[in-house]
Amino acid sequence: MTNVDFPFGFDGRGRTAAPSSYEEHVQDMVERILFTSPGERVNRPDFGSGLLQLVFAPNSVELAGTVQYTTQAAVQRWLGDVIDLHDLHVEVEESTLKVDVVYTIRSTGEQVAAGFTREVAS
Repeated sequence: MTNVDFPFGFDGRGRTAAPSSYEEHVQDMVERILFTSPGERVNRPDFGSGLLQLVFAPNSVELAGTVQYTTQAAVQRWLGDVIDLHDLHVEVEESTLKVDVVYTIRSTGEQVAAGFTREVAS
């Protein structure tokens, strides 16, 4: 089975691009979960974290806790058999959303620290 690169694209031969390693594929899967809103996927309406929807809510300690909890729960639900999640930190600065994730890939034992950034439309 060939894994499809995220975001979707084409390689130099005009074929569907694939990540160059399993570690990159796992990182792509984490990114998909973080930035997919529930309801976006037709056959999996509960897939995703809803992280982008919470960005526009009024900032508070309660919201920060909610974002942390729901995002960690989504990653563990959808990738719990692939990774062990150690840390996940979400930060919003003006129109930029930053997510830092630390996890271990179960099949290889490799620990990965990845950062994801999204500009959020106002």
